[in-house]
Amino acid sequence: MNNPLGVTGAVPKKKFSDSVLEIVQLYSKWTTLRMLFLGFSAGLPLLLVLGTLGFWLREAGIDRSTIGFLSWVGLIYGFKWLWAPFIDQVPIPILTKTFGRRRAWLLVAQMIVIVGLLGMSRFDPATSMRAIVLCALFVAFGSATQDIALDAFRIESAQTKEQGALAAAYQTGYRLAMIWAGAGVLWIAARTENINTPYDSHGWQFAYVCMACSMGIGVLTVLLSKESQQISVIRQRRRPDIWLQEVFLYPFKDFIQRYHYQAFLILALIAVYRISDVVMGIMANPFYVDMGYTKDEVAAVTKVFGVIMTLLGAFVGGGLTLRYGVLKILMIGAVMSATSNLLFAWLGGRGHDLHGLIFVISADNLSSGIASAAFIAYLSSLTNITYSATQYALFSSMMLLIPKWMAGFSGVYVDHYGYQAFFISTAVIGLPVLILVWLVGKFVPMTEPATATE
Repeated sequence: MNNPLGVTGAVPKKKFSDSVLEIVQLYSKWTTLRMLFLGFSAGLPLLLVLGTLGFWLREAGIDRSTIGFLSWVGLIYGFKWLWAPFIDQVPIPILTKTFGRRRAWLLVAQMIVIVGLLGMSRFDPATSMRAIVLCALFVAFGSATQDIALDAFRIESAQTKEQGALAAAYQTGYRLAMIWAGAGVLWIAARTENINTPYDSHGWQFAYVCMACSMGIGVLTVLLSKESQQISVIRQRRRPDIWLQEVFLYPFKDFIQRYHYQAFLILALIAVYRISDVVMGIMANPFYVDMGYTKDEVAAVTKVFGVIMTLLGAFVGGGLTLRYGVLKILMIGAVMSATSNLLFAWLGGRGHDLHGLIFVISADNLSSGIASAAFIAYLSSLTNITYSATQYALFSSMMLLIPKWMAGFSGVYVDHYGYQAFFISTAVIGLPVLILVWLVGKFVPMTEPATATE
């Protein structure tokens, strides 16, 4: 059986020059390039309802425990599999006929995100916390819906062996958007706030308007793209019970039939692979505020060094996955992610250290870029093209559900034990990931999910 991911069996060795040429050709295709812009659209909302919002809330005087619990807004991403079957199979009147099923859902989801961000820009968390939370939930729902349609669109855009390159381009755009939603928001807010007051919400509000406008990049890309020819056919049945089985039951049944009991080992790996990064990330911005870093300092470091290391990490991860196989790079990414969290603990003992911040953010972005590119490629390889939206939504939901739930208690943990103990703990909880990657590589054979199993 052909094994493009190199998980089991021997992989034919290629000349280094041939590998480089193959990688360059993949990255230069429009199918790959558009994932850069769509990845930007997918990555933009996440920090605006989680990480960057935490910086804003902390400046507004909101306590760390509340900020931690508010991160449960992100649990919406963990339950997107509930409505993924509708996005996989249900057309939108008029829009689906005009744009195609995936592009229609992408446009609707992007409009929801834009409206939610504009709503957040109208309120101050110091006086209107409930309104901010409701708008953040609206943004998170639109963002999760966009992820469902976009993941299916990406998987259906190329063969399995090219998913590493698409994942790398997607991840690069995603990480650039997170830098723009992090450093960019901080920079805009710092430039437009009243410097004569310790806290001014107007700078933050204007920054969120700018973020809503930035979603136009994704909208334009969708309009300029074409629907994939590999897209599965919408099934038409008269009996509602049969239709519901096809929409909800078959995607999960197919996955279990392909992997049997090994499916639970795969799901366990998916559930905890990003746990170190996700749990740590909620307290990163409150940490910067409490350590005395200004918005300009964090924005400058993230914008310069974060961009460079993000690009390097994503492209290195995609290239290495194509050449050496996805599980080897998953293992490397897991080790690097845990190590970068220990660096935050080191930084916590140094107080306000700008050079230390540069080093830690650079290492964190590099490790995250490598790990994410490999992980996305792995999830894509597990997906049956017939049920791409539903199955990938299940995988990516499981990736966030446990980490997001644990992250809700991060503020309470920091209040009791301090930042250093917290960052060390987030590294330790990533150790089981190494065991699971090894077990999956040893006991789970890769299959080619080309057709549905019914």
